Amino acid sequence: MDTDRLKSTWAAAGEQADEVASYFYAHLFVTHPELREMFPLTMNAQRDRLVGALGRIVSNVDDLGQVVGFVEQLGRDHRRFRVVAEHYDAVGASLLWSLAHFLGDAWTTEVADDWAAAYGVVASTMIAAAEESEGVQPAWWEAEVVDKQRVSREIATFRIRPDRPLDYRPGQSMAMEIPQVPRSWRFFTPANAPREDGTIDLHVAVLAGGLVSGAFVSRVRPGDVLKVGAPVGTGLVLDPDDDADLVMVAGNTGLAPFLALLDVVRAQRRDGWPMRQVRLLHGVRFPWNLYANERLRRLAQEEWFTYVPVVSDDPTYPGRKGLVGDAAVEEAFDGRYRVMLCGSPEMVRYTKAAFERAPKPPESIEFEEYADVPVTTATTEPSPAQGETS
Repeated sequence: MDTDRLKSTWAAAGEQADEVASYFYAHLFVTHPELREMFPLTMNAQRDRLVGALGRIVSNVDDLGQVVGFVEQLGRDHRRFRVVAEHYDAVGASLLWSLAHFLGDAWTTEVADDWAAAYGVVASTMIAAAEESEGVQPAWWEAEVVDKQRVSREIATFRIRPDRPLDYRPGQSMAMEIPQVPRSWRFFTPANAPREDGTIDLHVAVLAGGLVSGAFVSRVRPGDVLKVGAPVGTGLVLDPDDDADLVMVAGNTGLAPFLALLDVVRAQRRDGWPMRQVRLLHGVRFPWNLYANERLRRLAQEEWFTYVPVVSDDPTYPGRKGLVGDAAVEEAFDGRYRVMLCGSPEMVRYTKAAFERAPKPPESIEFEEYADVPVTTATTEPSPAQGETS
């Protein structure tokens, strides 16, 4: 398998990424119409996920060990779509057909062999991970909505109760499906550390054009039952052996995982270690979206915690104005510290770049990256919106 050839051919096909993804799904559904019902009615987000996942895998094809965990998680995740091993042949055939179509004369025997070999490795890894997880956890949990609070025009908070124990680490996320928009899964992150009663708090913001977020905030009610996928991600999970200070930077409902992590930090301090300092910056466009303001101001009375709300689009706001990424760099610690980011891809990109240019950069910059919202793509300007991506 020639990895340079794989990268170059994917780069060529990637110039028409949207068309490639549309052609792939059209071919898949024509040749295997029975698979159409496994996918959402609106395919825009699904096409983005396909391109994002392929790009992430191919960019690391020189050292697949870098993405084995990601590929295994894809396999486990696909159980919630009722994917079985036989489906991988159909997907692989449509992928190679689509690449051949767009690459034209560049689709040589050698290139075809490279892509078949690469897909074989990815498919077998996904299948093995899915089969292993079958004996450990369900494909999804069902969770009843037991409480809903509309905390601003754009944001609602929910409390859900899974039908069986759902173990997760604070900072991890779960893909969820609401009954109002079937087959459209989006990632949400619990806003609390695990509780004895098993309930989970969710924070959901309406996104412009968001098929799921708008329905979630406006139409989901107590008594509705959600489907919840397995917990995923390690980017926002605290290392129990590390005591570096933390700068947490949240955009809009990207605050949720940090509220869960603050539960962990408080418990750690009660146990005597690590006694780290934490600074949390919450960036929103308008002050009425600082929905945890009172809670965080109370917590800031404790000597280890600093809270800085930042508003970008209201010039009358009496506190810190501007982009949360710029404010966060000014709050960097003098000693060892790590940065954790959660919000829109634009906010994460901008803030990551700002810390990398800082006079004293952090030891690490941590965030969660999903296939449909790759935040490592270069950018120089932030988006005015600093919300979540779900």
